[in-house]
Amino acid sequence: MKKPFHAITADGQGHADGLARQRQPSPAPFLDALRQGGWRGVMLAGSGLAALRAGQACAELELAWCASAGTSGDALVERALRLGCDAVHPGETAAKEQWLLARGCARAGLAFIGPRESLIAAMCDDDATRQLMREAGLPLGEMSAQAPRVHLPVLADCRGQALALVEHELLGDDFAMAPSERLTPEQRAYLGQLAVRGALSLGLVGLATLSFSLADNRLGFVGMRPGLTGYEGLPEVLTGLDLAVEQIRLVAGERLRRPRVGHMGHGPGRPGQARLHLLSSLAGQLGGGPGVRLDRPCQPTAETNVRLLIWGRDGAEAGRRERRALAEWEGGGGGAGGDAGAKND
Repeated sequence: MKKPFHAITADGQGHADGLARQRQPSPAPFLDALRQGGWRGVMLAGSGLAALRAGQACAELELAWCASAGTSGDALVERALRLGCDAVHPGETAAKEQWLLARGCARAGLAFIGPRESLIAAMCDDDATRQLMREAGLPLGEMSAQAPRVHLPVLADCRGQALALVEHELLGDDFAMAPSERLTPEQRAYLGQLAVRGALSLGLVGLATLSFSLADNRLGFVGMRPGLTGYEGLPEVLTGLDLAVEQIRLVAGERLRRPRVGHMGHGPGRPGQARLHLLSSLAGQLGGGPGVRLDRPCQPTAETNVRLLIWGRDGAEAGRRERRALAEWEGGGGGAGGDAGAKND
């Protein structure tokens, strides 16, 4: 007999309505696995964009979730207990905040949707993480801000399997592109091997992003961040894997799933191109169309940022879609963002 499913309403008040809304057996076995593990409700850290993808992933997995209501740290854990949540999702919070949440969850007996507490603590200290990676045999890169960096998300399960997705490069405070145009196919394959080796050596379960510098044509590890970072849309549209959903599945003990369109990020050829813009206005309008996605919170918040994601089969197609979308958003003219995109065609 299934446990009652506890829903968390939008105002943050939990109530048991599983008997009234009994689910039919799901064709996806991991949904039952999540519930059997006691995950009836998930407390999300952060708000606005920082909690958007985590909340969407919970909804897709039919897990009720509750907003943070401005709380963080121990106060967030106390709110989760008060509302009957069984797990805490850190959203896109920084490593230090995730470490505090993981520690609080361990004390309160709640599941934490992220790497284990000791690993997150290591990620808070670049020197400690670099030492661990040196012991795993990874080359270390330059910490100089002048050295170009690429960032590669990695998924890993509790059975010792890991998958490196598609790397991205930050080309400004509000613009990122995947894959990086600096890497050759051979370097991309090598980067994936390094990332997988490093993640497995640390015993990662779930999602983390490893960062590497590229100096004098040489890749070297420089840092690591746990969980969601806000750039997951880039590998999602190029591989077909929803990283926010996969993170929850893997932490819950499920097996790693491969991209439905193949291992696009590492090997010969190009996996297409994706571009992400962080826009500062909520007043724009977007007509949509192929290869265009806008991530914006449903509930009004003090935050004024939205994420515009564009992708295509190659850089030229992505660039055309980018200029069209930015022109629609800005009411014509394309603006500085369109010019920046044109330079990267």
